[in-house]
Amino acid sequence: MEERKCCVTIGGKSRYYKTGTSYQTIAEELQSEFEHDIVLVYVDGFHLQELRKSVTRDCELRFITTADPLGHEAYKRSICFLLVKAVHDVAGHEKIQDVRIHFSLDKGYYCTVKGDIQLDDEFLKKVDARMRELSDEKIPINKRSVHTDTALHMFHDYGMYDKERLFEYRRVSKVNIYSINEFEDYYYGYMVPDTGCLRYFSLHLYDDGFVIQMPVREQPEVVPEFVPSPKLFQVLKQSVCWGDRQGINTVGALNDMVTRSDMREVVLVQEAYQEMKIGEIAKQISGRKGVKFILIAGPSSSGKTTFSHRLSIQLRVNGLNPHPIAVDNYFVDRQHTPRDKDGNYNFECLEAIDIAKFNEDMERLLKGEEVHLPIFDFKTGKRSFEQHAKRLGPQDVLVIEGIHCLNPKLSEMLDDDRKFRIYISALTQINIDEHNRIPSTDGRLIRRLVRDARTRGSSAMRTIAMWPSVRRGEEENIFPYQEKADVMFNSSLLYELAVLKQYVEPLLFGVDKDSVEYLEAKRLLKFFDYFVGIGSENVPTNSLLREFIGGGCFRV
Repeated sequence: MEERKCCVTIGGKSRYYKTGTSYQTIAEELQSEFEHDIVLVYVDGFHLQELRKSVTRDCELRFITTADPLGHEAYKRSICFLLVKAVHDVAGHEKIQDVRIHFSLDKGYYCTVKGDIQLDDEFLKKVDARMRELSDEKIPINKRSVHTDTALHMFHDYGMYDKERLFEYRRVSKVNIYSINEFEDYYYGYMVPDTGCLRYFSLHLYDDGFVIQMPVREQPEVVPEFVPSPKLFQVLKQSVCWGDRQGINTVGALNDMVTRSDMREVVLVQEAYQEMKIGEIAKQISGRKGVKFILIAGPSSSGKTTFSHRLSIQLRVNGLNPHPIAVDNYFVDRQHTPRDKDGNYNFECLEAIDIAKFNEDMERLLKGEEVHLPIFDFKTGKRSFEQHAKRLGPQDVLVIEGIHCLNPKLSEMLDDDRKFRIYISALTQINIDEHNRIPSTDGRLIRRLVRDARTRGSSAMRTIAMWPSVRRGEEENIFPYQEKADVMFNSSLLYELAVLKQYVEPLLFGVDKDSVEYLEAKRLLKFFDYFVGIGSENVPTNSLLREFIGGGCFRV
């Protein structure tokens, strides 16, 4: 009996393979035609699959490499698995209490190890060597599906108590477990096919832990030099320590709080902590003589507007008289706005701002002159001017908000002694479990999905489609200047994802299943399956979260 073959279309060309041929076999056959390693595959346009899966019917394939967003994420996720396996191999399972992958730092992740080991250069060199040895062996990264109850017992026996806690709240009956040889773990998202793909990384001791540095998507075979961001690191570390002290460092721990504690108190404690931090910043500003310009910058959906309002209240408490100014009002008239490579207006580049006019107005205010500040009309694309002139008195300060506020070129004519720079971002401090991170970018995207639907009537599909462009603008205009800030503020709240779940899920369910954006919507929906949701009735009206869900006391 003749063995059945399937017609597989790749790049417009038809090829024939036996039923049961793995996608990895086909990928290896075609790898020479690709510049970067193939790690995943799209089947028939929208079905993302791992390469271990097999051809079962006629289909069309599009291979995903480490230079593609999804492939790059799979690479980073898989190398974390390799890292955890190597740490256990070097130290011995019995000596490791846990390996935690905390947060992004530079182009890698900051990690810590607890156990009967000494984390030093010698230990890290052994881990590095073991990772490279495992990579050279090209060991398959296998996946098996087990019943959730079996997984709970397994995680308990492995000492992975964060995962045990997490899956107590999962409603699905099966859990996918990955393995490298005998070492098993759970990971949220797809993996590369084998350890042979995981060749590019470096390890660096840093603070009480270490950083695993990885390539960026644009250069997947190049590991960049590790450049620490000490100010950002301290804020992130402080946020993690705060979560640990509250007993909320993972989603499972948050779910425990939701189901077994008084969430009203949890919410109020988180809000009080943020208010304390804002008060400390205001006190620092008031204690610095001569400051007139408070410059606030941060990426999309960081809560900059609400933060500036709350900071202004605290500045008043400290005897200052704050005046808000939005840098967006200094946009050049629409016809003079630069365009990007696609011919669209580029509102995020510095050249879209009338820098000369901004500096002239600020200098005149500093001299005590009256100034009619501009108001930009986004409908007409032109500027008008305030009816009432502004003049700075002895206790007056300007609270200036905009994405370029930390770029020295924006305020190049102003004396640095007159400036106080603040970087704000929503730096997610809880993770799914000890090995699965929640990227801060996901937290900000979720906030934006909710806010855009409420204030602009934007569909989730449109917001998801725009997000890569927003991220590119942040990489160019915000992140390079974050370390220039005098202080950094984390606007993320430990409880917020449990609240946002109720708002964002209906929006994500509305994404067309045939759209390119559906895969991202599906990923986020799966992500929210981990959370036990709560209502927003206990969220104070001055909370930063109100900027996104509505019902706040500030006009935002």
